[in-house]
Amino acid sequence: MTRTGPTRTATSRLLLAAAALAGLFASLAPAAAETLILSLSTHRVSITSTYTGSSIVVFGAIERDERTVARAAPYDVVITVRGPRRTTIVREKERVGPLWLNTSQRRFVDLPTYLAVLSSRPIDEIAGGAFLTRYRLGLGMQITTPGMEHLTSEEPFREALLRLKNDQRLFAEEPRGVTFLTPSIFRAPITLPAVAPTGNYDVEVALFVDGAQLARQTTNFEVVKTGFEQATVTLAHDHAIFYGLGVVTMAVLFGWLATIIFRRD
Repeated sequence: MTRTGPTRTATSRLLLAAAALAGLFASLAPAAAETLILSLSTHRVSITSTYTGSSIVVFGAIERDERTVARAAPYDVVITVRGPRRTTIVREKERVGPLWLNTSQRRFVDLPTYLAVLSSRPIDEIAGGAFLTRYRLGLGMQITTPGMEHLTSEEPFREALLRLKNDQRLFAEEPRGVTFLTPSIFRAPITLPAVAPTGNYDVEVALFVDGAQLARQTTNFEVVKTGFEQATVTLAHDHAIFYGLGVVTMAVLFGWLATIIFRRD
C-alpha cells in the first residue's frame, strides 16, 4: 500500500505558505493615492464637405482616497494626443550642380499622424532631465526612438519633421493648454485642423506632483468621414470595379454634354 499522508500534508503546508506570502505582498503594495476621472466633449468627429476643423475638450477630475492628505505642491497635468500611426519618411536634399537631389533620408516608423502635447505649465518646469526621457514627455520625445535621444545625426531629421508637421498644424505643443478650474478639476481643448486624418485618436493624461508621476489614464475618440465623402471612399475601397466604371461613365457623359453645349451649328 502506498503512503500519501505526509506528502499531502507537506503540499498543504506549502500552499498555505504561498497564500500567506501573496497576501503579505498584496498588503505591502502601495495603493493609488490619486486617480484620474476623464471625460471628452465628444467621442466622434464627423468630417463633411463643409468641415473646416474641430475642437474637443478634455475634462478631468483628480480623486484622492480617504487616507491621502492634501498635497503641499499643486498638481501638474500633461495631456498627449496621438492620431493614427503610419510610417513617415523625411528626406534631405542637397544641390548637386544645377539639380537638387535626395542624398539621405530617415524613416520614422509607427509615427502618429497627429500629435499634440498640452500641459498645465512648460514641460521642463514639470519634470526635467531623466524624468523627461523616462515618461516620454514633450513633443520631441514623442518622435524620438527610445535609446536614440542623443544621436546628433538624427537631430536634423527630427527638426525637419517638427517644422513640416507644425506648418500643417498636425503637431502642436501648448505649454499652458491645461487649465485648472479648481485645485482638482481641469480642462483642455484639443484643436483638430481640417487636414486631420481619419481614424482613432488616443488621449493620454498624466498627473504629476514635484516631478513624480502619480497617475495615468487614457481615453479616445475617432474622426470619421460621413455623407457623400464616406460613400465615395467606401465605394472606391470595397467595390473598385464599380467605382472605376462609374468614373468612366461620368467622364464620357460630361464629354458628350460638353460637345452638345459648345457645338457650333
